[in-house]
Amino acid sequence: MLQKKPQDWPEPIVRVQSLSESCFDSIPDRYIKPPSDRPSSSAPFDQSNIPIIDLRSLFGTDAKAHAATLAQISEACRDWGFLQIVNHGVSPELMDKARETWREFFHLPMENKQQYANSPKTYEGYGSRLGVEKGAILDWSDYYFLHYLPLSLKDYNKWPALPPSCREVIDEYGREVVKLCERLMKVLSVNLGLEEEFLQNAFGGYDVGACLRVNFYPKCPRPELTLGLSPHSDPGGMTLLLPDSEVPGLQVRKLDTWITVKPAPHAFIVNIGDQIQILSNAKYKSVEHRVIVNSDKERLSLAFFYNPKSDIPIAPAKELVTPEQPALYQPMTFDEYRLFIRMMGPRGKSHVDSLKSPR
Repeated sequence: MLQKKPQDWPEPIVRVQSLSESCFDSIPDRYIKPPSDRPSSSAPFDQSNIPIIDLRSLFGTDAKAHAATLAQISEACRDWGFLQIVNHGVSPELMDKARETWREFFHLPMENKQQYANSPKTYEGYGSRLGVEKGAILDWSDYYFLHYLPLSLKDYNKWPALPPSCREVIDEYGREVVKLCERLMKVLSVNLGLEEEFLQNAFGGYDVGACLRVNFYPKCPRPELTLGLSPHSDPGGMTLLLPDSEVPGLQVRKLDTWITVKPAPHAFIVNIGDQIQILSNAKYKSVEHRVIVNSDKERLSLAFFYNPKSDIPIAPAKELVTPEQPALYQPMTFDEYRLFIRMMGPRGKSHVDSLKSPR
């Protein structure tokens, strides 16, 4: 199933931001999705939203309020795979500063950004495609990907030097978001009926992987024909998304409907990744999501991925496996799983579903 790591992109890279500036009433065929994959305008913006949960009680002494918040999180993880969290402990000022610093980066002259151009070998740096299939239909987005943990992969030279505060802001933001992820891992463990440190230990203790992908979705003259990011579930453990404060775009699949997420002010959008679905033996679900684009406004978001250590086999927790509920997945390291996905690009839920044990 697994193949050798690709060393370079199969075709010359075109920056979507440049296309956005030169395309006025059409987009190249490489970005036009098949009719069945195109966004539908039938989903009204005012319909249901993913759960919004206030975490304030997790830091307080009111046991009843604490238990109620745990129950809300548990229900969201089982029913939605997504939730928004507010009063989470990360300062609103830092969230705004991180978002605006990255917006400044994407508006730098192209030659400043091109010096960080990435390759599929590690994906680190400035990129414009996911997956290495030649001739694939592409998404309408550029991005910047960097490693935060483990420290052995953290390389400041691969982080943008401009704008001047960028590296300092990324570092501070990463520290705060890692702390929040560690708190949430405890909550998820307890809600599964496991020891508080179970998921953290299954990820390799505190020697985990963490990385940031900043997504930039330029204006698109034909948003009804394309997507900013194709449907997929996240391959890692857990994702904390800092969405654009003004422009909605994330859509989550609920049954057969795409729900457009309405971000709450200074909320993080949290979603379960494939590795926690596997560890929970599918009690928690990693849910398919996608991104739509906009003809009037650009959009920017920061996706922080909190992942298992790359070389530890991930399999259902034995405490959650019974004769009535046998293990649904075979063990696989995150490195193996990630390489599989990087070769193929975003493909709905097919990646994690393909790992199910034969029954």
